[in-house]
Amino acid sequence: MLQVLGFRELGQMIYTPVWHAMQRFTNERGTSAQDEVWLVEHQPVFTQGQSGKAEHLLLPGNIPVIQVDRGGQVTYHGPGQLVAYLLIDVRKLGLGVRDLVSRIEACLIELLANYGVSVVTKPDAPGVYVDDAKIASLGLRIRHGCSFHGLALNIDMDLRPFLRINPCGYAGLAMTQLRDHVTSIKFAEVSARLRAQLVKHLNYAEQITLTDGID
Repeated sequence: MLQVLGFRELGQMIYTPVWHAMQRFTNERGTSAQDEVWLVEHQPVFTQGQSGKAEHLLLPGNIPVIQVDRGGQVTYHGPGQLVAYLLIDVRKLGLGVRDLVSRIEACLIELLANYGVSVVTKPDAPGVYVDDAKIASLGLRIRHGCSFHGLALNIDMDLRPFLRINPCGYAGLAMTQLRDHVTSIKFAEVSARLRAQLVKHLNYAEQITLTDGID
């Protein structure tokens, strides 16, 4: 069991500076560097993964489109969506990529079950679904045995920008959010519960909150 998983609560931030900070952290970290998870809400942005195709951007309009180095296709980030970036030494965890994805999905399944929301996963489409509507997306990159990027959980947001794309490359894919299934919800509470689930399913002994900057 690894000892400590550090969490940074970044609040609401523009996407690009956080992405570049993740890259620097991953490129410069040594073998003794502590694993971290960055929790953030982004200002509206479409991100196009390495497998992304231009035809899946239907009508981006005034929302920026950024080509990024994670796996997968296009998705949307915006206020009211909880994004967790997993800066993890996967080698120390002893996990393959598929195992890591499965553990992240297990975190989300248990978290949402605690709110009475029953979800499923799909072997050919990483993420978590309520029936056929997607409530959480996953997209990772592994570099030098370490992961970055992560997951996005729709909590209480404007889902209309998803209509401007084929989410994750699937035409007509319906999107949903926790607010649609729970009468009362607090963003900070969901974030705290996600922290606990990540510590549990990634097999850490404890968590700490990190307060220094990401630059």
